[in-house]
Amino acid sequence: METSSDDDGDAAAARLLLIALCLCFSFPPRSEKPAVRQSAPPLSGTNRPAPKEAPRKKHKSSARKKLYLTFDDGPNRGTANVLRIISDEQVPVTFFIVGEHVFDSRGQRALFDSLKASAWVAVCNHSFSHARGRYSNYYEDPEAVVDDFSRTRDTLSLDNTIARTPGRNIWRVDSLKFTDLRASARAADSLQKAGFVLMGWDAEWHFDHKTFNVLQDAGTLLRQIDSVFAKRKTKHPDHLVLLAHDQAFVQSCDSLQLRLFLQELKKRDDLELVLATEYPGIGKTDSLMAWR
Repeated sequence: METSSDDDGDAAAARLLLIALCLCFSFPPRSEKPAVRQSAPPLSGTNRPAPKEAPRKKHKSSARKKLYLTFDDGPNRGTANVLRIISDEQVPVTFFIVGEHVFDSRGQRALFDSLKASAWVAVCNHSFSHARGRYSNYYEDPEAVVDDFSRTRDTLSLDNTIARTPGRNIWRVDSLKFTDLRASARAADSLQKAGFVLMGWDAEWHFDHKTFNVLQDAGTLLRQIDSVFAKRKTKHPDHLVLLAHDQAFVQSCDSLQLRLFLQELKKRDDLELVLATEYPGIGKTDSLMAWR
């Protein structure tokens, strides 16, 4: 019995020793203090991070076809959606602005300021009045047309001379000359003599003028673009100007098609999105970002 008692005592002592050893290895040394999470100080004028600069595009092969995505008639209800999407996707896009729209409201003025501030955007001239919708009468007076475009250039302090005529597909770029309706030719020639470079379009992203919904989904539009290139129906070989309108991207379903279109374009090795300022014959403007 005594031997059994001694054995029990030795066993108990062994168990206590084992527990002590386990406790020692379960805790860090006293010198290792847990890290203390410190909250970041509130942002102020001195410690607020600088805004990111848009990365410049890497040099692309000259063999890649160039696509110029242009939006007409802003700033309007769809402009903010378009600007957000192109900023998210980080792609260069050109806006042809109607001068009168900028001054219609404070919100539209703020939209215009955002467009001018964006590193992804070139802002160009789409007249001041957009002809008030009376296109035939508008082009009968070339001098008044020049005054209308000059007003937008001057009041908005535009830093390039690229323009698009309202309601007409007209080109006056270097030696490239095209007028869809002959009655508009005198006004177009007067604009060119006044120093404006006129850019029309090779393909269009159509929209329903009653519902303002786009009529082609992203896939259909891409196939159309490929077809125009394949049939060599662009005004300049391997350069395609695509016309779209801000107001067609108010609803989320249409905005989604724009985002999908841009995402698919970014996957393509044969196409490159570029600004209107890079179109052959226009030349580069030092104050605008040059995409290379």
